[in-house]
Amino acid sequence: MNAGPEEKGRRTQQGGAARVVELGDPSRGDDAGELQGYHLGANVSFIVVDAPPGGGPKLHRHPYEEVFVVQEGSATFTSGDETTEVEGGQVVVVPAGVPHKFVNSGTGRLRQVDIHASDRFVTEWLE
Repeated sequence: MNAGPEEKGRRTQQGGAARVVELGDPSRGDDAGELQGYHLGANVSFIVVDAPPGGGPKLHRHPYEEVFVVQEGSATFTSGDETTEVEGGQVVVVPAGVPHKFVNSGTGRLRQVDIHASDRFVTEWLE
């Protein structure tokens, strides 16, 4: 693979049709654990979550679907008027425009990947 251009302080590698990107480094002021796809011409963005017990975002919504791939731990998800308990190995899909939030309801770390069906984050905070 050949080294590609610097993009928003991120080191990338280019080869064929694929691009390899290192996640941000907080010591450089990057947003560690997230990537907005428009930086690479991709139509999807994501956040890698590593939340302590009790951690999670406040109520918000997006104009696109969001998919949560829970890898480890447990969480309480609120989506619209419904509350659901989930754990590692489960996936949550929240439709576009539906208010939602989650909180790490376990005693250990919550690790998940939040996939935004958009090339950039568009968030309306409701709390």
